[in-house]
Amino acid sequence: MEDAETFLKQFEDRLIIIDEVQRKKELFPLLRGLIDQNRKPGRFLLLGPAAPDLLRNSSESLAGRIAYHELTHFILPEIYPEDKTEDLWLRGGFPDPFLKEKYWMAWMNNFVRTYFERDIINLGFPGASITGERLWTMLAHLHGNLVNFSEIGKSLELSSHTIKTYIQFLENAFLIRLINPYYSNLKKRLVKTPKVYIRDSGVMHYLIGIEKLDQLFGHPKKGASWEGFVIEQIIPLLPQNRKIYFYRTLDGAELDLVITKGDQPVAGIEIKFGTDVRPSRGNTEAIQFLKTKQNFIIIRNDEDYLLSTGFRICGLNIFLEKYLPSI
Repeated sequence: MEDAETFLKQFEDRLIIIDEVQRKKELFPLLRGLIDQNRKPGRFLLLGPAAPDLLRNSSESLAGRIAYHELTHFILPEIYPEDKTEDLWLRGGFPDPFLKEKYWMAWMNNFVRTYFERDIINLGFPGASITGERLWTMLAHLHGNLVNFSEIGKSLELSSHTIKTYIQFLENAFLIRLINPYYSNLKKRLVKTPKVYIRDSGVMHYLIGIEKLDQLFGHPKKGASWEGFVIEQIIPLLPQNRKIYFYRTLDGAELDLVITKGDQPVAGIEIKFGTDVRPSRGNTEAIQFLKTKQNFIIIRNDEDYLLSTGFRICGLNIFLEKYLPSI
């Protein structure tokens, strides 16, 4: 558009939606000027992919004038009370694979191929597309584990520094999630390496070759898969000013999630797939050290009861609806 300023000024009293804004990065300085001339909020809705370069340009050009809203995949409250937990877990939260069971694997195949053959390069991935796809697949097999940058680098014949750069890109592109360890006492012998998760469970299952629920239930990664799925249901619903970490010491104290308000731990969460839902000694030691007032073990079944150890056993839907809003 040759005279975007004149065009946009015609609609000062209307909401202007600009889709695929990453294709016109030169609009950001123009929008800054238009916003400063009329500070009425909500005049522009900018839509685009989770491109690190786009986020950086928008934050630099529109600092103090822009708010970000991440459109997540489907989460359970959007489909609850209909019991579709296992479908959402297996096929993930992208609309087409979740809603069209028969074609979900074909959709995933096309998504992964086109993303790494075309989209990731357009988003500015700093390496070869085939390297990005191989790295994403490796991270799927490491889902729920600590990240060892050196070992991944050896497998891909790249330096650990390069691997860190690539993984940071995948995180900023919302393809993976890194969860950092919580530590406030530097004297304790703590694990200080982040854990990695594929953000969409359907993508994770596709990358490790799981097509059906019975395969998932018999797979060694089922527990880690359930853990990542639960985490991705919790994060979009967290109250403001909450952050998440995991907790692990070299002595064996551990929790899958620690939710903090400011710098203060307010809730501890352990996520369990199997039938043994009792907290481990390491779980108990963790909440004793962290002094969290609310502690949960989230399970697959819809149960809800309190243990003498201070943990509440509850199903995922119950936790999301009943307890998470008060954390």
